[in-house]
Amino acid sequence: MTFMMPRYASPKRRPLRHARALALAGLLGLGVLLTGCTDPGWQTKDISGLMPPLAFELTDESGEVVEAEAFRGDATLLFFGFTHCHDVCPATMARLDSILDTLGAEARDDLRVLFVSVDPARDDPATLREYTANFGPEFLGLTGSEDQLDALTRRYRVTYGYGEKNAEGHYMVSHPSAIFAFDRDGEAQLLIRQDDAREAVVSDLRQLLASG
Repeated sequence: MTFMMPRYASPKRRPLRHARALALAGLLGLGVLLTGCTDPGWQTKDISGLMPPLAFELTDESGEVVEAEAFRGDATLLFFGFTHCHDVCPATMARLDSILDTLGAEARDDLRVLFVSVDPARDDPATLREYTANFGPEFLGLTGSEDQLDALTRRYRVTYGYGEKNAEGHYMVSHPSAIFAFDRDGEAQLLIRQDDAREAVVSDLRQLLASG
């Protein structure tokens, strides 16, 4: 088994409407669990102690098998998406790229953004590599088998699903829009949502990078 150091199949047809409902229920449930647990020092959602450490075995954009342990020592952001996404995914990735610019060169050395595609049928390593190249070397594309993706999304209480193919064979993919943030030891710390203010995200990531 090959491990990449941090420097550097056909999908199951879940009904899209059902998957969205499950995703919403999961996030609402997570919100209930987090009520009253927020650390005043964080401006985004504190999930420390409520989510498990980062753990996975996936395939990276070079076609190599990689485990989460390869990223220990860096702060890590985990975002689920797919390269054919026309709104949430590119907007989120561009936002993170801009935030990294604000945080400065040191942050780019110590923070990794893991873009996990839940559309492996279309997102092979070459496609992921071309996609993440638009944002910088801190961004790494990952994907896996159905079982691997199911295990990872269940671990963080989120879901994904596929719409019906149109006449050209295209289909939509539902996926969570939040970003999971882990410290240098791989411990879950924050849930960054789409409506979190940029200033809040910058502040929390700066604090995350300063810890440990």
